[in-house]
Amino acid sequence: MNIYGLTLEEMEDYFVNKLNSKKFHALQLFGWLYEKRVKSYSEMSNIKKDLLDIISRDYSIDRLKIVSVEEDKDVSKFLFELNDFEHIEAVLMRHDYGNSVCISSQVGCNMGCKFCESGRRKKVRNLESYEMVLQIIMIEELIHERVSHVVVMGIGEPFDNYDNLCKFLRIINHPKGMAIGARHITVSTCGIVPKILEFSDFPLQINLAISLHAPNNEIRNKIMPINKAYSIDVLIPALKTYLEKTNRRITFEYILLKDINDSLDCALELLKLVKGINCYINLIPYNETENIGFKRTNTIQIMRFYDILKKNNVNVTIRREFGGKISAACGQLRSKKEEV
Repeated sequence: MNIYGLTLEEMEDYFVNKLNSKKFHALQLFGWLYEKRVKSYSEMSNIKKDLLDIISRDYSIDRLKIVSVEEDKDVSKFLFELNDFEHIEAVLMRHDYGNSVCISSQVGCNMGCKFCESGRRKKVRNLESYEMVLQIIMIEELIHERVSHVVVMGIGEPFDNYDNLCKFLRIINHPKGMAIGARHITVSTCGIVPKILEFSDFPLQINLAISLHAPNNEIRNKIMPINKAYSIDVLIPALKTYLEKTNRRITFEYILLKDINDSLDCALELLKLVKGINCYINLIPYNETENIGFKRTNTIQIMRFYDILKKNNVNVTIRREFGGKISAACGQLRSKKEEV
Protein backbone atom coordinates (compact mmCIF):
# COMPACT_ATOMS: atom_id res chain seq x y z
CA MET A 1 0.00 0.00 0.00
CA ASN A 2 1.09 3.56 -0.67
CA ILE A 3 0.66 6.51 1.70
CA TYR A 4 -0.60 8.78 -1.12
CA GLY A 5 -3.69 6.60 -1.37
CA LEU A 6 -5.06 7.60 2.04
CA THR A 7 -7.58 10.35 2.60
CA LEU A 8 -7.04 12.49 5.70
CA GLU A 9 -9.92 10.68 7.42
CA GLU A 10 -8.35 7.29 6.69
CA MET A 11 -5.02 8.57 7.94
CA GLU A 12 -6.60 9.80 11.16
CA ASP A 13 -8.25 6.43 11.69
CA TYR A 14 -4.90 4.71 11.09
CA PHE A 15 -3.11 6.84 13.70
CA VAL A 16 -5.82 6.43 16.33
CA ASN A 17 -6.78 2.78 15.89
CA LYS A 18 -3.60 1.16 14.53
CA LEU A 19 -0.86 3.27 16.08
CA ASN A 20 -2.71 4.21 19.30
CA SER A 21 -1.56 7.76 18.66
CA LYS A 22 -3.11 11.19 18.35
CA LYS A 23 -5.30 12.24 15.44
CA PHE A 24 -3.30 15.45 14.88
CA HIS A 25 -0.32 13.39 13.69
CA ALA A 26 -2.33 12.55 10.58
CA LEU A 27 -2.65 16.23 9.78
CA GLN A 28 1.10 16.62 10.27
CA LEU A 29 1.78 13.73 7.90
CA PHE A 30 -0.68 15.12 5.35
CA GLY A 31 1.14 18.44 5.51
CA TRP A 32 4.53 16.83 4.89
CA LEU A 33 3.16 15.02 1.83
CA TYR A 34 1.11 17.76 0.18
CA GLU A 35 2.40 21.09 1.48
CA LYS A 36 6.10 20.47 2.06
CA ARG A 37 6.29 17.73 -0.60
CA VAL A 38 8.91 15.58 1.11
CA LYS A 39 9.92 12.35 -0.57
CA SER A 40 10.94 10.27 2.46
CA TYR A 41 9.64 9.62 5.97
CA SER A 42 13.01 10.63 7.43
CA GLU A 43 12.30 14.25 6.48
CA MET A 44 9.17 14.39 8.69
CA SER A 45 10.94 15.97 11.64
CA ASN A 46 7.94 16.62 13.91
CA ILE A 47 6.69 13.00 13.96
CA LYS A 48 8.32 10.50 16.34
CA LYS A 49 10.77 8.10 14.74
CA ASP A 50 9.12 5.00 16.23
CA LEU A 51 5.84 6.02 14.59
CA LEU A 52 7.55 6.68 11.28
CA ASP A 53 9.22 3.27 11.41
CA ILE A 54 5.82 1.57 11.72
CA ILE A 55 4.27 3.76 9.02
CA SER A 56 7.11 3.00 6.63
CA ARG A 57 6.50 -0.73 7.08
CA ASP A 58 2.77 -0.35 6.45
CA TYR A 59 2.85 2.20 3.64
CA SER A 60 5.44 2.90 0.98
CA ILE A 61 6.14 6.47 -0.12
CA ASP A 62 7.36 5.42 -3.57
CA ARG A 63 6.74 7.56 -6.64
CA LEU A 64 5.93 6.61 -10.21
CA LYS A 65 8.69 6.54 -12.80
CA ILE A 66 8.62 9.14 -15.59
CA VAL A 67 9.61 7.26 -18.74
CA SER A 68 9.36 10.09 -21.26
CA VAL A 69 8.03 13.59 -21.81
CA GLU A 70 6.92 14.97 -25.18
CA GLU A 71 6.47 18.72 -25.45
CA ASP A 72 4.81 21.14 -27.83
CA LYS A 73 3.68 24.73 -27.39
CA ASP A 74 1.60 24.97 -24.19
CA VAL A 75 1.33 21.19 -23.79
CA SER A 76 3.45 18.38 -22.35
CA LYS A 77 2.63 14.69 -22.39
CA PHE A 78 4.05 12.38 -19.71
CA LEU A 79 4.46 8.63 -19.89
CA PHE A 80 4.61 7.03 -16.43
CA GLU A 81 5.74 3.53 -15.50
CA LEU A 82 3.94 1.91 -12.57
CA ASN A 83 5.41 -0.49 -10.02
CA ASP A 84 4.21 -3.47 -12.06
CA PHE A 85 5.86 -2.00 -15.20
CA GLU A 86 2.54 -1.03 -16.81
CA HIS A 87 2.33 2.39 -18.46
CA ILE A 88 -0.13 5.27 -18.25
CA GLU A 89 -0.24 8.82 -19.58
CA ALA A 90 -1.04 12.30 -18.32
CA VAL A 91 -1.16 15.58 -20.22
CA LEU A 92 -0.33 19.08 -18.98
CA MET A 93 -2.07 21.94 -20.79
CA ARG A 94 -1.16 25.56 -20.10
CA HIS A 95 -4.07 28.00 -20.24
CA ASP A 96 -4.44 31.68 -19.45
CA TYR A 97 -6.34 30.69 -16.31
CA GLY A 98 -3.72 28.20 -15.08
CA ASN A 99 -2.25 24.74 -15.57
CA SER A 100 -4.63 21.88 -16.31
CA VAL A 101 -3.69 18.20 -16.11
CA CYS A 102 -5.61 15.37 -17.74
CA ILE A 103 -4.94 12.12 -15.88
CA SER A 104 -5.55 8.43 -16.51
CA SER A 105 -7.75 6.29 -14.26
CA GLN A 106 -7.04 2.77 -15.57
CA VAL A 107 -4.39 0.74 -17.37
CA GLY A 108 -6.21 0.14 -20.62
CA CYS A 109 -9.97 0.50 -21.08
CA ASN A 110 -12.88 -1.86 -21.63
CA MET A 111 -15.28 0.67 -23.14
CA GLY A 112 -14.04 0.03 -26.68
CA CYS A 113 -14.90 3.41 -28.24
CA LYS A 114 -14.00 2.91 -31.89
CA PHE A 115 -12.28 6.28 -32.36
CA CYS A 116 -10.13 6.06 -29.22
CA GLU A 117 -6.48 5.03 -29.28
CA SER A 118 -6.41 4.02 -25.62
CA GLY A 119 -9.42 1.74 -26.14
CA ARG A 120 -7.35 -0.47 -28.44
CA ARG A 121 -5.97 -2.12 -25.31
CA LYS A 122 -8.38 -3.88 -22.97
CA LYS A 123 -8.33 -2.97 -19.31
CA VAL A 124 -5.48 -4.58 -17.41
CA ARG A 125 -6.42 -3.14 -14.04
CA ASN A 126 -7.78 -0.12 -12.24
CA LEU A 127 -5.38 2.52 -11.01
CA GLU A 128 -5.14 2.84 -7.26
CA SER A 129 -6.00 6.26 -5.86
CA TYR A 130 -2.33 6.97 -5.10
CA GLU A 131 -1.38 6.33 -8.73
CA MET A 132 -3.87 8.98 -9.76
CA VAL A 133 -2.67 11.46 -7.13
CA LEU A 134 0.98 10.98 -8.04
CA GLN A 135 0.41 11.89 -11.68
CA ILE A 136 -0.42 15.43 -10.54
CA ILE A 137 2.23 15.67 -7.83
CA MET A 138 5.04 14.57 -10.11
CA ILE A 139 4.02 16.95 -12.89
CA GLU A 140 3.89 19.84 -10.43
CA GLU A 141 7.35 18.98 -9.15
CA LEU A 142 8.76 18.70 -12.66
CA ILE A 143 7.41 22.06 -13.89
CA HIS A 144 7.82 23.86 -10.52
CA GLU A 145 4.33 25.29 -10.90
CA ARG A 146 0.94 24.61 -9.35
CA VAL A 147 -1.71 22.60 -11.17
CA SER A 148 -4.98 24.47 -10.76
CA HIS A 149 -7.35 22.30 -12.82
CA VAL A 150 -7.71 18.53 -13.17
CA VAL A 151 -9.60 16.51 -15.76
CA VAL A 152 -10.09 12.75 -15.36
CA MET A 153 -10.31 12.08 -19.07
CA GLY A 154 -7.15 10.14 -19.92
CA ILE A 155 -6.76 6.39 -20.37
CA GLY A 156 -9.66 4.47 -18.81
CA GLU A 157 -13.28 4.99 -17.79
CA PRO A 158 -13.32 6.73 -14.37
CA PHE A 159 -16.73 5.38 -13.36
CA ASP A 160 -15.43 1.84 -13.96
CA ASN A 161 -12.99 2.61 -11.12
CA TYR A 162 -15.47 4.44 -8.94
CA ASP A 163 -14.15 3.85 -5.41
CA ASN A 164 -10.57 4.80 -6.23
CA LEU A 165 -11.84 7.79 -8.19
CA CYS A 166 -13.79 9.10 -5.19
CA LYS A 167 -10.80 8.71 -2.86
CA PHE A 168 -8.62 10.54 -5.37
CA LEU A 169 -11.12 13.40 -5.62
CA ARG A 170 -11.27 13.79 -1.84
CA ILE A 171 -7.47 13.85 -1.54
CA ILE A 172 -6.78 16.45 -4.23
CA ASN A 173 -9.67 18.65 -3.12
CA HIS A 174 -8.90 18.65 0.60
CA PRO A 175 -7.68 22.08 1.79
CA LYS A 176 -4.81 20.38 3.63
CA GLY A 177 -4.08 18.17 0.64
CA MET A 178 -3.61 19.57 -2.85
CA ALA A 179 -6.41 22.11 -2.32
CA ILE A 180 -7.68 21.97 -5.91
CA GLY A 181 -11.16 23.47 -5.96
CA ALA A 182 -14.00 21.07 -6.71
CA ARG A 183 -15.27 23.30 -9.50
CA HIS A 184 -11.81 23.09 -11.07
CA ILE A 185 -12.07 19.28 -11.30
CA THR A 186 -13.93 17.49 -14.10
CA VAL A 187 -14.73 13.78 -14.37
CA SER A 188 -15.59 12.47 -17.83
CA THR A 189 -17.64 9.32 -18.41
CA CYS A 190 -18.86 7.59 -21.55
CA GLY A 191 -22.20 7.07 -19.80
CA ILE A 192 -22.30 4.37 -17.11
CA VAL A 193 -25.78 5.29 -15.90
CA PRO A 194 -25.82 3.66 -12.41
CA LYS A 195 -22.60 5.48 -11.50
CA ILE A 196 -23.89 8.79 -12.85
CA LEU A 197 -26.84 8.45 -10.49
CA GLU A 198 -24.54 7.47 -7.61
CA PHE A 199 -22.25 10.41 -8.37
CA SER A 200 -25.21 12.77 -7.99
CA ASP A 201 -24.92 12.11 -4.23
CA PHE A 202 -21.16 12.72 -4.09
CA PRO A 203 -20.64 15.57 -1.58
CA LEU A 204 -18.12 17.61 -3.60
CA GLN A 205 -19.21 19.91 -6.43
CA ILE A 206 -17.16 18.17 -9.11
CA ASN A 207 -17.94 18.91 -12.76
CA LEU A 208 -19.38 16.08 -14.86
CA ALA A 209 -18.64 15.64 -18.57
CA ILE A 210 -20.40 13.11 -20.78
CA SER A 211 -18.65 11.63 -23.81
CA LEU A 212 -21.69 11.75 -26.08
CA HIS A 213 -20.20 11.91 -29.61
CA ALA A 214 -23.50 11.14 -31.39
CA PRO A 215 -27.01 12.59 -31.47
CA ASN A 216 -28.83 9.27 -31.83
CA ASN A 217 -28.60 5.60 -30.91
CA GLU A 218 -27.89 4.42 -34.44
CA ILE A 219 -24.61 6.33 -34.73
CA ARG A 220 -23.65 5.95 -31.08
CA ASN A 221 -24.10 2.16 -31.21
CA LYS A 222 -21.58 2.02 -34.06
CA ILE A 223 -18.85 4.07 -32.40
CA MET A 224 -19.49 3.55 -28.65
CA PRO A 225 -20.37 0.00 -27.48
CA ILE A 226 -21.46 1.37 -24.07
CA ASN A 227 -24.58 2.67 -25.82
CA LYS A 228 -25.82 -0.89 -26.23
CA ALA A 229 -25.88 -1.20 -22.44
CA TYR A 230 -26.99 2.35 -21.62
CA SER A 231 -28.62 3.91 -24.66
CA ILE A 232 -29.28 7.61 -25.13
CA ASP A 233 -32.90 6.89 -24.11
CA VAL A 234 -31.61 5.80 -20.69
CA LEU A 235 -28.69 8.22 -20.43
CA ILE A 236 -30.62 11.47 -20.91
CA PRO A 237 -33.21 10.79 -18.16
CA ALA A 238 -30.36 9.86 -15.80
CA LEU A 239 -28.64 13.15 -16.55
CA LYS A 240 -31.86 15.04 -15.89
CA THR A 241 -32.06 13.32 -12.50
CA TYR A 242 -28.42 14.27 -11.87
CA LEU A 243 -29.22 17.90 -12.71
CA GLU A 244 -32.26 17.96 -10.44
CA LYS A 245 -30.18 16.72 -7.51
CA THR A 246 -26.99 18.73 -8.05
CA ASN A 247 -28.06 21.83 -10.00
CA ARG A 248 -24.66 21.64 -11.72
CA ARG A 249 -24.28 22.16 -15.44
CA ILE A 250 -23.20 19.17 -17.54
CA THR A 251 -20.68 19.23 -20.37
CA PHE A 252 -21.34 17.12 -23.45
CA GLU A 253 -18.14 16.15 -25.27
CA TYR A 254 -18.65 15.67 -29.00
CA ILE A 255 -15.75 14.54 -31.23
CA LEU A 256 -16.46 15.43 -34.84
CA LEU A 257 -15.74 12.49 -37.18
CA LYS A 258 -15.81 13.05 -40.93
CA ASP A 259 -18.97 11.63 -42.56
CA ILE A 260 -19.96 9.87 -39.33
CA ASN A 261 -21.49 12.38 -36.92
CA ASP A 262 -20.66 15.78 -38.42
CA SER A 263 -23.57 16.45 -40.77
CA LEU A 264 -25.87 19.42 -40.32
CA ASP A 265 -28.70 16.94 -39.70
CA CYS A 266 -26.64 15.58 -36.79
CA ALA A 267 -26.30 19.13 -35.46
CA LEU A 268 -30.07 19.58 -35.59
CA GLU A 269 -30.62 16.23 -33.86
CA LEU A 270 -28.12 17.19 -31.17
CA LEU A 271 -29.93 20.49 -30.70
CA LYS A 272 -33.19 18.64 -30.12
CA LEU A 273 -31.55 16.10 -27.79
CA VAL A 274 -30.12 18.68 -25.36
CA LYS A 275 -33.13 20.99 -25.37
CA GLY A 276 -34.06 21.91 -21.80
CA ILE A 277 -30.84 20.49 -20.32
CA ASN A 278 -28.52 22.83 -18.42
CA CYS A 279 -25.38 22.06 -20.39
CA TYR A 280 -22.76 23.23 -22.74
CA ILE A 281 -21.37 21.33 -25.69
CA ASN A 282 -17.66 20.98 -26.33
CA LEU A 283 -16.98 20.23 -29.99
CA ILE A 284 -13.67 18.41 -30.40
CA PRO A 285 -11.68 18.28 -33.65
CA TYR A 286 -10.50 14.69 -34.02
CA ASN A 287 -6.83 13.77 -33.58
CA GLU A 288 -6.18 11.24 -36.34
CA THR A 289 -3.94 8.27 -35.54
CA GLU A 290 -2.27 5.76 -37.83
CA ASN A 291 -3.99 2.85 -36.08
CA ILE A 292 -7.60 4.03 -36.48
CA GLY A 293 -9.38 4.81 -39.75
CA PHE A 294 -11.58 7.73 -38.70
CA LYS A 295 -10.89 11.07 -40.36
CA ARG A 296 -11.00 14.60 -39.07
CA THR A 297 -13.88 16.90 -40.03
CA ASN A 298 -12.63 19.92 -41.95
CA THR A 299 -12.68 23.36 -40.37
CA ILE A 300 -15.49 24.72 -42.56
CA GLN A 301 -17.83 21.88 -41.59
CA ILE A 302 -16.88 22.25 -37.92
CA MET A 303 -17.90 25.92 -38.08
CA ARG A 304 -21.19 25.07 -39.82
CA PHE A 305 -21.98 22.54 -37.10
CA TYR A 306 -21.02 25.07 -34.43
CA ASP A 307 -23.15 27.83 -36.00
CA ILE A 308 -26.33 25.74 -35.93
CA LEU A 309 -25.93 25.18 -32.20
CA LYS A 310 -24.84 28.73 -31.44
CA LYS A 311 -27.65 30.38 -33.40
CA ASN A 312 -30.13 28.30 -31.38
CA ASN A 313 -28.76 29.62 -28.09
CA VAL A 314 -26.82 26.50 -27.09
CA ASN A 315 -23.69 27.12 -25.01
CA VAL A 316 -21.12 25.63 -27.35
CA THR A 317 -17.34 25.82 -27.68
CA ILE A 318 -14.76 24.33 -30.01
CA ARG A 319 -11.97 22.80 -27.99
CA ARG A 320 -8.65 24.55 -28.35
CA GLU A 321 -6.21 22.13 -29.97
CA PHE A 322 -3.07 21.06 -28.16
CA GLY A 323 -0.11 18.94 -29.11
CA GLY A 324 -0.30 18.79 -32.87
CA LYS A 325 3.38 17.87 -33.04
CA ILE A 326 3.37 15.23 -30.32
CA SER A 327 1.47 12.00 -29.57
CA ALA A 328 -1.59 14.01 -28.65
CA ALA A 329 -4.38 11.46 -28.86
CA CYS A 330 -5.12 9.62 -25.63
CA GLY A 331 -3.11 6.40 -25.57
CA GLN A 332 -0.72 7.27 -28.39
CA LEU A 333 2.36 7.71 -26.23
CA ARG A 334 1.76 4.41 -24.42
CA SER A 335 1.16 2.66 -27.75
CA LYS A 336 4.45 3.98 -29.13
CA LYS A 337 6.31 2.72 -26.06
CA GLU A 338 4.77 -0.75 -26.23
CA GLU A 339 5.35 -1.11 -29.96
CA VAL A 340 9.09 -0.43 -29.59
